[in-house]
Amino acid sequence: MAERSSSDEYRRSITVANTVELGKLMIYIYDSVAGRLTRREGALPLTEQTVWIDLISPTHEEDAHVQQALGIQIPTRAEAREIEASNRIYQENGAYYGTAFVMFNIEQVNPGTSNVTFILAGNRVVTVRYVEPKAFPFFVSRVERGEAPCQSGPSIMIGIIETMLHRTADLIERIQDDVDRMARELFELNGSKRQRTNLGLYLKGTGRDADIIARAQESAVSIDRVLMFFASAAKERQDDPQILERIDGARSDLLSLTEHMKFLQGRTNFLLEATLGMINTEQNQIIKLFSVMAVMLMPPTLIASVYGMNFKQMPELSWDYGYPMALGMMFLSGLIPFIYFRSKGWL
Repeated sequence: MAERSSSDEYRRSITVANTVELGKLMIYIYDSVAGRLTRREGALPLTEQTVWIDLISPTHEEDAHVQQALGIQIPTRAEAREIEASNRIYQENGAYYGTAFVMFNIEQVNPGTSNVTFILAGNRVVTVRYVEPKAFPFFVSRVERGEAPCQSGPSIMIGIIETMLHRTADLIERIQDDVDRMARELFELNGSKRQRTNLGLYLKGTGRDADIIARAQESAVSIDRVLMFFASAAKERQDDPQILERIDGARSDLLSLTEHMKFLQGRTNFLLEATLGMINTEQNQIIKLFSVMAVMLMPPTLIASVYGMNFKQMPELSWDYGYPMALGMMFLSGLIPFIYFRSKGWL
């Protein structure tokens, strides 16, 4: 009886939450009023103007509130991380779910990655995320400036994805500038010690850029799948034809970005191989120097070994100029190979 009573009390709390604020819950509700978005933090019930519900690192309680209000299921973080297409793109109870792998904090040296889930339920869109990509506040700023429509959930969803693509384009431009700089510096090395030391830095930088490009390509593939799924959903739902046009436009932009990323990936692979080749050449030069030095020192070592033997009958030991003669022979025996090697270009 105690368990049933607590369950009934919980259900009543859910019902009450539909008419009062949810306190500190991280639920942002956006209403579309006169072409602008008005944000309410954790305020229910939903109104006819409500077009966007943004969940940031939702707890079980927050998931329950939204599920109760919309009659849909909110995927958990573990479910959003599943790589199977059936777990990332699907339809359930009249709602359309699409989870995209996105990049954020692109201004950082190493951008982060995370999953963002879009749920189309009627005229509303629900976003579930565990990070705070700047694409979200940037999209809200675009709406405030009148640059993006916000009259429905699908328009907000495609607007957010468009902003993500703009951010991805900015990231690719930054990586391209970085690759151009490293390529210019790498092939202008004059062989100084400081520049030779920089080869390791170029190797790390090129590898880092290659990793970022690979993750950006993975993100592009994921977003394209989501766009393709929601394009089919827009046709089934008979949404505004402009939504489908914007989705097609976003996919075209994504295709051009993907082609550019492939080109950039080829350049980073080339720079990576070039840097490794230069490092190998530098190591070979060091090994060659040691080998030549070893050959040069062999004759002096031989002479020193001969006169280092402890025999009584060694006439040179009694000569006044025996020691200078031995030093001279050692010097000449090392100088002659050095001059020969220099003439051959081996040093």
